Amino acid sequence: MKVSVFNSFVDLLPNYTEWLGQRLETEKGSHIITLNAEMAMLARKNELLAQTLKNADLIVPDGAGIVFYLRLFGYQQQRCPGIELAESILQRVGESEKPYSIYFYGATKEVVTKASQKWSQQFPSLKITVYDGYISSEEEQDLLKNLERDQPSLIFIGLGVPRQEFWIEKYRHLCPKALWMGIGGSFDIWSGTKIRAPEFFRNNHLEWLYRLYKEPYRWYRMLVLPQFFFASLIYRLSNKS
Repeated sequence: MKVSVFNSFVDLLPNYTEWLGQRLETEKGSHIITLNAEMAMLARKNELLAQTLKNADLIVPDGAGIVFYLRLFGYQQQRCPGIELAESILQRVGESEKPYSIYFYGATKEVVTKASQKWSQQFPSLKITVYDGYISSEEEQDLLKNLERDQPSLIFIGLGVPRQEFWIEKYRHLCPKALWMGIGGSFDIWSGTKIRAPEFFRNNHLEWLYRLYKEPYRWYRMLVLPQFFFASLIYRLSNKS
């Protein structure tokens, strides 16, 4: 079921991991986007991002703001953090008897390498190829050639929003059977460079507050949250059924 969020939408499913697993097994290539308030607000003024969202195969409600918006319209959907969704599908393929090829692209070379080592140690059958997010244009061409040659099943891009979404939209045709997913700063978490918010903050939709505490320089990005809150209320009042 698709529900509009301003000029975008989210898919409401009981189990997103199961959906990804079925797409993976049937080799139906997909672009997965994890939507939060910041991205939703950006899409309102960025037509290219809005179109990219419309072209995506699955959009999950990542942020607490999106869950708040959905509840304004009567939908009791649980939040699905992108990092947890990525971890669930990695665990699924790691426990499979079938060998899977995976690409990690983003972050610094040290971070993305440690992230891949973390998963390779947990699931030795996984073949993970890494490229950092600071490669040259020549190295990027090498990445594109290798993607087309290797045809990996899972491709995780950590270049930040909206760069990672644009990059996937542009190049997903190279691996039409793969699952492509932008995962933001997940490589930092997997590598141990950063730590996720404690469970209390996550369970109470306060992960943004913990991030602000740990990274106060992000304050200007947090301004989008009250903007999204009031925009949601106004949108709900103007769209009463």
